[in-house]
Amino acid sequence: MTLSNDASGAAPHPQQSGSQQPAPQQPAPQQPGPYQAAGSLQGRTILISGGSRGIGLAIATRAARDGANIVLMAKTGQPHAKLEGTVYSAAEQIEAAGGQALPLVGDVRNDADVAGAVSAAVERFGGIDIVINNASAIDLSTTDDVDMKRYDLMQDINVRGTFLLSKLALPALRESGAGHILTLSPPLNLDPKWAGMHLAYTMAKYGMSLTTLGLAEELKADGINVNSLWPCTLINTAAIRNMPGGEKIVRGARGPEIMADAAHAVLTGSHAVPESGSRSGNFYTDEQVLAAAGVTDFTPYSLGAPEDRLIPDIFL
Repeated sequence: MTLSNDASGAAPHPQQSGSQQPAPQQPAPQQPGPYQAAGSLQGRTILISGGSRGIGLAIATRAARDGANIVLMAKTGQPHAKLEGTVYSAAEQIEAAGGQALPLVGDVRNDADVAGAVSAAVERFGGIDIVINNASAIDLSTTDDVDMKRYDLMQDINVRGTFLLSKLALPALRESGAGHILTLSPPLNLDPKWAGMHLAYTMAKYGMSLTTLGLAEELKADGINVNSLWPCTLINTAAIRNMPGGEKIVRGARGPEIMADAAHAVLTGSHAVPESGSRSGNFYTDEQVLAAAGVTDFTPYSLGAPEDRLIPDIFL
């Protein structure tokens, strides 16, 4: 099964092509729930691949509550037979939450679409502060069973798409003065069992993580932080529910809000400095980030299952 994660009004960007430094972050209004933010994304411009549903939309909506500008690039311009949401319905939700939204129908596999999204973000909002590599495709088949079209799809969306969007946004991120690339990919866990279980998918997700590792090192002198974020448990998304037995499986999942809060904490620096001492080049989990931000009770994020009955995510 394939998972592809795919907004209008304009607001002035806090800086125009490097003419000014980003506006200082102000504390976000306190929101109900276990996570209490220490920073805000107000006025920041976020370009996200995918985002019409699931984790991507949750991250975008959380940022919108601060007053962020959200540029959504996704394939879903028309309603899907099995998956809820389009870039346009997502934009409405983002604006209702308090943000500005620019919906763009495009494919992260297409060079012209990605270049157009970067240009549109800069033209509409004056720059780009944050890139979120959210679009991904999944097929957990073994090597015998995986269809090579699905193999190519995962490589094109997950690896090439992440690399391409990050690459083309670099000039704007440098101009930001506080650029950040956040990729939804796992820690590079070389336990052979993960490659042995679903080699094609493992290679595709680890390709995303290698992009984080390499860009964090390459961009050290450019003031751009590059990190990855991954959930500790299964997350309730439409793509999971549409898998065979999915409605039963998601009973042991958490809601996408946990990833939204964790991404917000990483992007605003609301979590404590990691053990590495650097805010770049980290492979965070949602629980790790939120615990460092002061969250001690994760039960509000679950769908009702006891904590010891939640389904762990892969790669951890």
